[in-house]
Amino acid sequence: MAELILRSDENGIATLTLNRPEALNALSPKLFIELRNHIENIASQIESVGCVILRGEGRSFSAGNDLKAIQSGERAPSPHYQAETLDMIENLPQPVIAEVQGHCYTGSLELALACDLLIASDSAKFSDTHGRWGMVPVWGMSQRLTRRIGPIKAKEMMFTGKIVSGSEAFRLGLANECVAENFLKDRTLEIANQIVQNSWHTLRSDKYLVNAGMSMSYEDGKLFEREKSPGPDPDMQDRIKNF
Repeated sequence: MAELILRSDENGIATLTLNRPEALNALSPKLFIELRNHIENIASQIESVGCVILRGEGRSFSAGNDLKAIQSGERAPSPHYQAETLDMIENLPQPVIAEVQGHCYTGSLELALACDLLIASDSAKFSDTHGRWGMVPVWGMSQRLTRRIGPIKAKEMMFTGKIVSGSEAFRLGLANECVAENFLKDRTLEIANQIVQNSWHTLRSDKYLVNAGMSMSYEDGKLFEREKSPGPDPDMQDRIKNF
């Protein structure tokens, strides 16, 4: 059986590829099990992995939750397995970039939102279709989408199920950039390479401080940064000397 998640590593960048192109990379429980295994491994590889790219093979990032798997009774190992896996992506020590083309609907939108950055192609289509199927978010949509684009726009997407293009996603702040389809892979890799040129210690520290501070008040967040900062990279002096 073909692997549902492919991993490749180059120059400190780990790329995870959803590998169900014939099903538009629909998110089945089996796919999530493979995805979690990779995420657990990457979390412990802070010396060899400085940045992660999450992408989909074929013409779509992912069409969302696998409705056929739901109908067939396929189940994840635990009730909140998928939500917990997204939390693990969000809390990876390394920065994670979602590379999004084609469909990015509902569950896959939640997956993309668990990533730190999002680069969209001009073919990207974002939508929350929970309402179409009578489903209710449990993977974090109500919190992550609201924090990404604000409550008014998040409610509009959730209430209407409207499709948001790649260019509109950029205007909303859902995506960092929107680029031409044939440039998406190169541009995402270019950004990842820019990231790994910086101190990996600083990258991990920045992500830790930002994520933790998001759940605090402004004043508490500043205090947390002062008191809980991991401190400078041990090679800071060498970096300054070689500047």
